[in-house]
Amino acid sequence: MTDINEIAKKMVAPGKGILAADESSGTIKKRFDSINVESTEDNRMNYRRILFETEEAMKNYISGVILFDETIRQSNKEGKKLVDIISEAGSLPGIKVDMGAKELAMMSGETVTEGLDGLRERLEEYSSLGAKFAKWRAVIAISDEIPSPLCIDTNSHALARYSALCQEAGIVPIVEPEVLMDGSHSIERCYEVTKNTLTKVFDDLVKHKVDLTGICLKPNMVIDGKDSSKKSSPEEIANMTVNCFKETVPSEVPGIVFLSGGQSEVEATENLNAINKIEGTPWNLSFSYGRALQASALQAWQGLQENEEECSKAFSHRAKMNSLATKGMWTKDQEN
Repeated sequence: MTDINEIAKKMVAPGKGILAADESSGTIKKRFDSINVESTEDNRMNYRRILFETEEAMKNYISGVILFDETIRQSNKEGKKLVDIISEAGSLPGIKVDMGAKELAMMSGETVTEGLDGLRERLEEYSSLGAKFAKWRAVIAISDEIPSPLCIDTNSHALARYSALCQEAGIVPIVEPEVLMDGSHSIERCYEVTKNTLTKVFDDLVKHKVDLTGICLKPNMVIDGKDSSKKSSPEEIANMTVNCFKETVPSEVPGIVFLSGGQSEVEATENLNAINKIEGTPWNLSFSYGRALQASALQAWQGLQENEEECSKAFSHRAKMNSLATKGMWTKDQEN
């Protein structure tokens, strides 16, 4: 029997974080469009391979990689499986298992994440392909009227069912209830919605007999909406975030890996650093970033073989900056 608690601890090993490389076909196409590269299976494999083969980053700063269904099955040009490249760097391969957020019927502007049908069988297959953990993202939008209790309940229930199925398969579930940054809401409103969401999520996890020592929480930071007129300081964001978690997240959860949720690379690092300057939190507080680990790397690559080294360097730099932030030791000067 796999020891899910040991895997969960490895996922939140001090100084390391998780690379989210599980962009759906639509999302990776948008990213590639931004650098005028065609989103072919070969190009997607190649780009991700460069990241996974970046030894400095993978060995020192990355504890795990969330993969998309296509990627967990891919090999590099020499025929080496990408999951093996990840494992040999001392990192854990994981898999995104949800089927995306779909409109919640009769509820305007709210979504529910689908993918529970056939999940038990899929988890069995992913485990045989090398996945040690999985990810399921619930999406909670904010306005003055939403989220409705129904939206929080439905998504929370799905997260709990998914988590129980993962643990049954010996796979650690990443529990990702994302309260979106989209909108003009205040940081106080984000606090309120995040608190309500996390309270319900942990209620449901306990009801479904999920072992909290064998999960990893991937939440949003408590932060102002993207279009808010006020922009809180990193210290305000850190205090609000940690206070919210102290009210809602049980101390036996081994670690919390933040999503970047639309923050720029440096913002995501700066806010994580401020959070880790706060002492006395019972969890390891780290990162599971997609864009905030990859934006510079993607720009450096431009789809060209001769840029692979620059792409690796950019990825290593971001991973290192975020590693420093997990210890509260990052400074702006180190960015240069």
